[in-house]
Amino acid sequence: MLITMVARHWIGVAKKERADEYILHLQNDTFKQIQTIPGFVSARILQRELKEGIEFLIITEWESIASIRQFAGEDHNLPVVPQSVKDMMIRYDNEVRHYEIIL
Repeated sequence: MLITMVARHWIGVAKKERADEYILHLQNDTFKQIQTIPGFVSARILQRELKEGIEFLIITEWESIASIRQFAGEDHNLPVVPQSVKDMMIRYDNEVRHYEIIL
């Protein structure tokens, strides 16, 4: 089986009144930072409305786990959640999921 890339998935539920602020944070801070890391391929923001807030699924694609470690640190299964983002969230994943992209 040929593994071409790795997808990193993380889910967080933002307070409805702070959802737009979270999107701006991703665009202006997180995505600008990771675009400079060798091995970064792409990023997506998916959202859906829940009763309690706005759920976001953040998917980034990378060439390898080694590339992800440049962003997330040695324990690449931990999310990178600055305090400013924690303040926007109702809840969020304490661990990310990595998927091998095979096709």
